[in-house]
Amino acid sequence: MGRVTRERSAAMLDSPRFFFSRGDVRQLKRALVRPAGRLHFGVPHPFVRFRLIDVVDDTLLQPHDPYASLRIPSYRWFILSTFTMTLAAQIQGVVVSWQIYAVTHDPLSLGLIGLAEAFPYVTIALFAGHVADRQDRRVVSLASLALLVVCSVSLLLLSLGNGWRGAGLRHGNVWPFYVVIFLSGIARSFLQPARQALGAELVPRSLYPNAVAWRSSTWQTGAVAGPALGGLLYGFTSPSFAYAVDATLMVVALLAFGTIAYVPRGQRSLEGSVGESLRTGIEFVFREPVLLGAMTLDLFSVLLGGAEALLPVFADQVLKAGPQGLGILRAAPAAGATLMSLYLAHRRPFRHAGRALLNAVAVFALCIIGFGLSRSFVFSLFLLAISGMADNVSVVVRSTLLQVLTPEHLFGRVSSVNAIFIGSSNELGAFESGVAARLLGTVTSVVLGGVASLSVVGIVALRIPPLRQLGAIERIPQAA
Repeated sequence: MGRVTRERSAAMLDSPRFFFSRGDVRQLKRALVRPAGRLHFGVPHPFVRFRLIDVVDDTLLQPHDPYASLRIPSYRWFILSTFTMTLAAQIQGVVVSWQIYAVTHDPLSLGLIGLAEAFPYVTIALFAGHVADRQDRRVVSLASLALLVVCSVSLLLLSLGNGWRGAGLRHGNVWPFYVVIFLSGIARSFLQPARQALGAELVPRSLYPNAVAWRSSTWQTGAVAGPALGGLLYGFTSPSFAYAVDATLMVVALLAFGTIAYVPRGQRSLEGSVGESLRTGIEFVFREPVLLGAMTLDLFSVLLGGAEALLPVFADQVLKAGPQGLGILRAAPAAGATLMSLYLAHRRPFRHAGRALLNAVAVFALCIIGFGLSRSFVFSLFLLAISGMADNVSVVVRSTLLQVLTPEHLFGRVSSVNAIFIGSSNELGAFESGVAARLLGTVTSVVLGGVASLSVVGIVALRIPPLRQLGAIERIPQAA
């Protein structure tokens, strides 16, 4: 085989398609202590005819530390804030959905909850990403969290106004709850890109996969405890007490985030109009077919296959489980996701990330189909837990791609595009589920949604070969 230049081999080492195992690295190290010659690795790596000391990354030789990102104090405060905010939001979601459904008995009212939050989230997200890249990300995040505290307190006051147990709530006066949810959507639209971009600046790029795994684990842990706690608080105490716990946790999240010692990396570009700034973020995503494919896959799978918004209907009419059962059902996907995220945090990154992503979304769709057909509470819990495991693999792969491929000065804008694709898909999926359940019936809409999600996996796998062929996610961007 002909001579391989240093530049070509360095490019291959930097490519996400080439993954060096620890055995490969040991052979490379032995090459450093003897004259240059031909080495063959038996995998798709070429013959090498020169010393590799200038292209081998020493981080490959270091033992894997699953707690590396948690050893950074500011990142620990970031994780605490994320956990308490997630816990509060999940409690709030369970209580609001059950409280409104108990009054209206209409699945469409549950879909309107998702629409009330998704509409501002989608319409403001791109501008919020622009703000995150131009302004102090810590200040933007703190302001957003403060607005979420106000929303939580407002729900508490609305519930108290209808009696401690909410007994005075009637069909005609649920609209103030939708207004508060709308405001929380505005807060989330600014919080998401600013907080995500700030979190990426708290850790070195070499720790991004580990940091993403722990952030996902933290979010999923809050998503496990939150729905279960919300259901128990609603069933055994009152909506007002549940909202009080929600507001308290939001305050803790605000205080924890305020403790983060944040120093922005590099210079923020202040040139160009808002339109040019937004266009830069969008163009970057569309220039990266792997990132665009991962976002598209998640968008349509959740939009079409999400069943979470209809869980109150399943808990009440199909599985006969009540509000306590609703909390457990809401917690099941997050419980599975927590177990998977802890496993992923303790293992090395996927060697075939594209294949793992596609398989995970396919398993998620099959679980949704099975859940729609199930009449057993225990089996339904099992399927939801497996769907959470599969969804977490998707989340970790996509989030790692986002952080590894995106330059730091574009992170806010690219995160806002991701928020439109991903963050809003849950809320828009909730609205879609409510409309479909009204037209087709609850069970039929969930099963058909799962079939549609499975079809999306096949289409994306065929139409975006780079995603299907993606190996280990190791490339570090040097410039936009």
